[in-house]
Amino acid sequence: MAEVESFTLDHTKVKAPYVREIATETGPKGDVLTNFDLRFVTPNENAIPTAGLHTLEHLLADLLRDRVEGIIDCSPFGCRTGFHLIVWGNPSSTEIARALKEALEKIVHEIKWEAVQGTDIVSCGNYKDHSLFAAKEWAKLVLEEGVSDQAFERHLV
Repeated sequence: MAEVESFTLDHTKVKAPYVREIATETGPKGDVLTNFDLRFVTPNENAIPTAGLHTLEHLLADLLRDRVEGIIDCSPFGCRTGFHLIVWGNPSSTEIARALKEALEKIVHEIKWEAVQGTDIVSCGNYKDHSLFAAKEWAKLVLEEGVSDQAFERHLV
C-alpha cells in the first residue's frame, strides 16, 4: 500500500491558517501538478461546519481561478479543516497564500448570495447544505489570524 503524505504529516505541529505545498508530481509526458494544503483551522482543535465549508468550496472554486492560473480542483478535506488545491505547474506557497487571502477578503466584503455559483438542485449534489453567513464568518476568522505561507511557523503574507 502506498504511503499517503497527508497521513504522515504531524497534525499536532502545524499552525493554521496556512498554505503548504503537499507534493509536486511530474507525469509521463512532463506535465507538472502541484497539490497544496489550504489549512483554515488547526487540526483536532476545530472544524468548519459542513454548510459553511460547502459554500466556501463553491466560492473558492470560482475566486481562486480568477487569481491563480491552471487550477484543476479545490476540494475540502474530510476532516473539515481546510482544502486541497491542485494546480498545473508549480506556483509557490506564497503566491497561493496571497491569492487565498484576496479571495477571502472578497468573500467577507463583497460576496452576496447571488454570486455563489452552483447552489440550486440542478447544479449541486447537496444544494440545501450551504451557508454564506458561515462562509463569511470562517473567512473573517482566517483573515484575523492571518494566512501564513508556512505550516510549522507563522510567516504571514
